[in-house]
Amino acid sequence: MTADHSARVYDSMLGLLSSEENPTPIVRLNRVVPFRHATVYAKLEWYNPFGAVKDRVAASMIRDAEERGLLGQVNKLVEPTSGNTGMGLAMIGNARGYSLTTPLSSGIPEEKRAVLRFFGVEVIELSDTLCPAPGAPEGAMAKAAEIAEAADFHQLNQYVNEANPGAHYRTTGPEIWRQTGGRVTHFVAGLGTCGTITGTGRFLKEKNPAVKVLGVHPQEGHDIPGVRSLIQLKLTDFYRPDEYDGQIECSDEEAFEMCLRLNREESIIAGPSSGMALAGGLKMIPDEPGVVAVVIFPDNVFKYSTSMRRHFPRMFPAPAEGEEAAPASDGPSGLTLQALLDNARRSSDVIDVGQMEELLDADPRPVVVDVRTGEEFASEHIEGSINIPLAELAAGAPGLPADLSAPIVTVCNVGRLSLSGMLVLKSLGYTSVRNLMGGLNAWMAEGMPLEYG
Repeated sequence: MTADHSARVYDSMLGLLSSEENPTPIVRLNRVVPFRHATVYAKLEWYNPFGAVKDRVAASMIRDAEERGLLGQVNKLVEPTSGNTGMGLAMIGNARGYSLTTPLSSGIPEEKRAVLRFFGVEVIELSDTLCPAPGAPEGAMAKAAEIAEAADFHQLNQYVNEANPGAHYRTTGPEIWRQTGGRVTHFVAGLGTCGTITGTGRFLKEKNPAVKVLGVHPQEGHDIPGVRSLIQLKLTDFYRPDEYDGQIECSDEEAFEMCLRLNREESIIAGPSSGMALAGGLKMIPDEPGVVAVVIFPDNVFKYSTSMRRHFPRMFPAPAEGEEAAPASDGPSGLTLQALLDNARRSSDVIDVGQMEELLDADPRPVVVDVRTGEEFASEHIEGSINIPLAELAAGAPGLPADLSAPIVTVCNVGRLSLSGMLVLKSLGYTSVRNLMGGLNAWMAEGMPLEYG
């Protein structure tokens, strides 16, 4: 394959894949950065051929699998994804002759799911967190592992595949070093699978150990596709905090507001994870002479109109009389329901594992209501919990306390269904209801005991 990067002439789309000789651009930020001395650059990863930073990972994993003889006889790929890895794998697979099946969360923006299908992917929609949650028996990662057991499927598995951080060690790091003339002092990335921060950080620190590697993660129960909260990060193989020089949490509000500012003030078509990375990074980058920071902007805003509708409803006015209305889930009632869930997720009624332990040791001990299906509950559950599936909860199922002031904690696998369960119980008049943030995934990640059967 020939590639003339100077003239931008290629034999196929794969020639556009990023490298030190063909880097994605970095652009200085001028208006949204409050610094007098430090220089901050955004690295625009939607200039990858299929629109996102994950093109690097997809290409690296496929190349690695081919070199090891894992693909060729097997031409069917399966991969859990929050969207962008699936898009890269689909398009590279189309060029190389591989099909793709991807289980993914129904919470992923509808436009991403539609594009995956348009690319030829078999999409299996599941109830899971925005990023696939390890250990969730109904989740995307478990479903992908189940499919991969078939002889004609191969799972590349970006969550444990060293070709993930290896892609950034070979491409992103060298690009940044060359583009800044070796002057980079700070590197910032959002935390998802952590391939970007870990691989790029290793390369930059080999070049200059003084380079600061900084990570930004979302709040628990966040609404930013492609990134992981602290609880989710504990279950990610490439999350290596000992290799980073700092990390910080960024709220949904901060991320989406910065996303809006980037588009309006810098004319940079950044998506919400880009806003998150910059908003968090600006809290850690010092405003000092000689500071040169590079922030990864993973993809553009065009994949996230569903998310924008939730966070900026004023930008989506009701249709004029006679025009076709939006689907009910996207209309005013849907937006109100989403706002209710978002507000509940950020309230003090959502507790972490440590707070749950304290409640279980208190008197009176709360009733732990597991809102999953009976089959899931029988597989594993918190000791002493009772099972009332969410579909039955609204009817005031037997087993609920007669005392409406009795303490209750709702639980599911990842904390999403149980958040709705908490609101249902409040609507029934219960006044002391809480929800376990991160659900059983978080509980298991902390090594807490379970019952089986």
